[in-house]
Amino acid sequence: MAVQATRSKEEMNGFRPSVARAVAGVLDRSLFAKTVPLAAAIISENKLISRYRRDLEKSKEILSADRISAIAPHPDKSLASQGKKCLLLNPAVKPTAPETWGTVLKEGVDKSELEVIPYNLNLDYEYFSALDVLSVVLPPELHDEIPSGFNIAGHVAHLNLREAYLPYKNLIGEIIVDKNPHIRTVINKVDNVGSESEFRTFAYEVLAGPDDLDVEVVCDVMAGIGPFAVPAGKRGVFVWANDMNPESYRYLQEAIQRNKVGTYVRPFNEDGRTFIHNAADSVYAASQAGDHALIQTKVRRHLRGAAGTADETPPPQKIPVPPTISHFVMNLPAMAYTFVHHFRGLYAGHEGLFAPNTETKLPLVHVHCFALKSDDEVPLLDICERLTSKLGVKMVPGDAEKPGEVSIHNVRDVAPAKRMWCASFRLPREVAFAARG
Repeated sequence: MAVQATRSKEEMNGFRPSVARAVAGVLDRSLFAKTVPLAAAIISENKLISRYRRDLEKSKEILSADRISAIAPHPDKSLASQGKKCLLLNPAVKPTAPETWGTVLKEGVDKSELEVIPYNLNLDYEYFSALDVLSVVLPPELHDEIPSGFNIAGHVAHLNLREAYLPYKNLIGEIIVDKNPHIRTVINKVDNVGSESEFRTFAYEVLAGPDDLDVEVVCDVMAGIGPFAVPAGKRGVFVWANDMNPESYRYLQEAIQRNKVGTYVRPFNEDGRTFIHNAADSVYAASQAGDHALIQTKVRRHLRGAAGTADETPPPQKIPVPPTISHFVMNLPAMAYTFVHHFRGLYAGHEGLFAPNTETKLPLVHVHCFALKSDDEVPLLDICERLTSKLGVKMVPGDAEKPGEVSIHNVRDVAPAKRMWCASFRLPREVAFAARG
């Protein structure tokens, strides 16, 4: 009787990176290259691939590994160039041991529709997730709370590293940038919230990427008292910051005034559902009216012959408000996803402001939410189903820069079986340009 193939931890360890400790804080990506020996089923005719894939999935003989398609080009490059493909099999299936083959494989071979051959699957640094990489570059004593979760504002990831991880902070930042295409800058908070500022603003250090928080206009739909809006304003980011709670709004105004960021940060006290459209209209109106920030550049010093030096104050620089919002941040995890259907018609009648008419992309929406704490795709699919139901457009886990796909990352655990996530997606055209209700 044939042995049914199942995935054991030992077999799937082949898909984990080898230990690759960073030397002197330098990440050597070449150390992550590895070859996983597998078996592959060569299909006699491509039209049979779908049937055999389905049957092998039922018998659990097909490869099931994160971020790897079970359908691969034929290992012979000349045949691959002709479109020939194969199905990668579970590591428990051995090409030279028919006793490890199930009924589907055996019958396919008997019919000459399949051939089971050895297959070398080559993996490299690009394949492994941030958590995979951090788990092998950080020492074992730091594996309990690997800092793979973070908040996002635009292209900026905000970390709050514990002291034990500070010696590896730049390495952590570098890996986060590598593994999150929409992240360009990683910053770490360097003081305790509330200790230096009663309004929960914070100083930061750049761990990776440019010291550039300029994301044009950010709309912070649930801004609270400004923990992200105020620091962003200090870096020259226009922020339309809103909070429905009158008390939070009052402190938000005070934080803006005390930190002298009023030229960039504008406070609002509205229901977030109506604020989404109002913000888009308000930003566009401000741009059309020529609204701008005035920035005084540094004093220049010039020699004036034998008399020595003289100071010259250049005219202030005008920073115009752009016509569109680049990012919507919705940091209210208990209910933020229920707001997303209010994006419908956000830019109705303004198609000319965006690609392909200009280089401007539709806004990225960052939705914080709660879901199951799990390392498989269950919480990701759950989040996408919720977004799909609210947007009316099919959304699936993937790359936020691709239409219909959502980048989802772990922010932090909030209970033994509950985790906070941040789901980011580019607003679909059919939503942004729909007629307003």
